[in-house]
Amino acid sequence: MIPGATAASFLLVVVLGAMSPGPDFVMVTRASLTGGRRAGIAAGAGVALGVFAWVVAIALGVAAVLTASAVAFTVVKLAGAAYLVFLGVRAWLAVRRGGYRDLGPAGNADPLKASLAFRQGLFTNLLNPKTAVYFLALLPQFLPADGSTTQTLELAAIATAGAAMWFVTLAVVVGALRRFFGSGRVRRGLDAVLGGVLVGLGLKVAAETA
Repeated sequence: MIPGATAASFLLVVVLGAMSPGPDFVMVTRASLTGGRRAGIAAGAGVALGVFAWVVAIALGVAAVLTASAVAFTVVKLAGAAYLVFLGVRAWLAVRRGGYRDLGPAGNADPLKASLAFRQGLFTNLLNPKTAVYFLALLPQFLPADGSTTQTLELAAIATAGAAMWFVTLAVVVGALRRFFGSGRVRRGLDAVLGGVLVGLGLKVAAETA
């Protein structure tokens, strides 16, 4: 078992890391603005599941192989970059098409579905090999020298909980503010800005080295 103090410290570090602006942050924010609190929470759950998958991969040694192989790392990195650019371009195409309605009491007539938001959050995290690098560097700081796979999985559960805590909080806050973005013109502008951010992040990810 991981000692309580160690678990608490690890949880704090994970939450602080999750709070750093990046693809996951942008994805959950856009999902909350587009589909409301439910879609934002779903996107956050997808991100958290991605975190769990990465830490389990580390426990199994898969992530170590990925980060040790320049080719594998580059393939995953470029796939993730392409996915972010795709989402950004799709947001721009929505802006070009127009059709943004002012939200009435019933809300958006065609909100982002929670299932789609979940998949977007999951894929955004899974296609970001920097997550593997981050946890490969972080986990040894909180595992004993003879740490077992079980202890690594405990940290995986803590990391998942930490990511979920932050992104659910973010989704709730942004979802609550969604009422202030009821104007179709405002939402169109937000899509244009967030689409640009996603494209920029995708290009930045593609240009980064391991």
